[in-house]
Amino acid sequence: MNAHEIARYIDHTNLKPYATKEDIIKLCDEAIQYGFYAVCVNPYRVRLAKDYLREKQADVKVASVIGFPLGATPTEVKVFEARKALEDGADELDMVINIGALKDGDYDYVKRDIAEVVRIAHERGAKVKVIIETCYLTEEEKVKACELAKEAGADFVKTSTGFGTGGATVEDVRLMRKVVGPEMGVKAAGGIRTYEQAVEMIRAGANRIGTSSGVKIVEGAPR
Repeated sequence: MNAHEIARYIDHTNLKPYATKEDIIKLCDEAIQYGFYAVCVNPYRVRLAKDYLREKQADVKVASVIGFPLGATPTEVKVFEARKALEDGADELDMVINIGALKDGDYDYVKRDIAEVVRIAHERGAKVKVIIETCYLTEEEKVKACELAKEAGADFVKTSTGFGTGGATVEDVRLMRKVVGPEMGVKAAGGIRTYEQAVEMIRAGANRIGTSSGVKIVEGAPR
């Protein structure tokens, strides 16, 4: 896989709480230069990223995060946050499931939580990636979370926020792909820093990579 091919898998990410305007513009410039699929930024930075990329006439999507990083806000808050991000120009939303509710076995709540954000996004032609935060889940919970995301109409399941105790693993990506089948996306995120790691995730079934190391990954690709 060459540099251009792998770049199209990458959501070039800066979700640091201290990211400045200059940091986000740099992120966008790198996305344009290397041909990344999207930039992923905090909701406050969506409008900045969208306006900048539009001004540059760049073929780069803008993704943002909802209920991030804990997933523990009420559904109504996630819906409000999603609506605002979409109004500001987000093309994709990466939402965190309610992990505590999943562990309670309150599957109706978890499914509804996802479905409400999906409804708002799909009305505007945007995609939703559901972050299940695998580091906190048993294998049975990972399977259930993926099933609920699929039933709720989400477009992707995603391994991690990058703010938990662990990130993406090949085993988790393989399991998630097996559960959701070929019709849904799988995004591997958290701790992916090299070309070799990214390729491993893609081979395991990921069709999107979330990383703040996009430049390093692309520059590590075979010439």
